[in-house]
Amino acid sequence: MEVKLFHKRQRDLAASINEVIDKYWQDEIEESEMISLIQKLYTINKAKLVKDGRFTTIIRQQCGKKRLDVVSFILRLNEENEKSFLSV
Repeated sequence: MEVKLFHKRQRDLAASINEVIDKYWQDEIEESEMISLIQKLYTINKAKLVKDGRFTTIIRQQCGKKRLDVVSFILRLNEENEKSFLSV
């Protein structure tokens, strides 16, 4: 799946997140691909996605609660994997 990774605006980032999650829900992409894409979008666009430990207002409005629940879960998995890797 082709998704633009570098975004100029929060609305564009939200549209990409929505596209990735919606494609997963429609069984058009695999779970591993969805997780990978969300992690890449977060890593590259962290300042546009999160502010003061919360999703930005534009992201919350454009993506909605169910999609952001999925994003939050993926980011928590990513943090846990990083911590376990560092503790080895």
